[in-house]
Amino acid sequence: MTCSPEHLARQIREKGFRLTPQRVAIVNALHAAGGHLSALEIYARVHGSTPGLTEPTVYRTLDFLAQNDLVRVTHTGGGKLAYELARHQHHHMVCRACGQEQEVRQAQLQAIYDQVEQITGYRLTESHLTFRGLCPKCK
Repeated sequence: MTCSPEHLARQIREKGFRLTPQRVAIVNALHAAGGHLSALEIYARVHGSTPGLTEPTVYRTLDFLAQNDLVRVTHTGGGKLAYELARHQHHHMVCRACGQEQEVRQAQLQAIYDQVEQITGYRLTESHLTFRGLCPKCK
């Protein structure tokens, strides 16, 4: 999936929603980061340049973007959420010692997903897994 700010702006409009300055600023911040940011990190990056942007607005906007499959939410542990632009379906491995992250593509876990669907009868439409352990350096 393409995730340039222009493409996301087009998707927001095509879904019948307004492209507000707050939405543009948050999408641009996520695009510039190229990875995961917490809501507070996003707020810190854009509040000075976006009039009327408050922390609650950031949370509401991220919720809106996630509900419309434009942003993915990741549980990073300790009750914290991180956000990234929705690109390809993927998962993460996080080292408990040094915090290093490694991306795991969906295709690498597809057999497991197929088994889960077969066992449960569910049709999985979205998911995100975060595996925690020790990286090769730390183990």
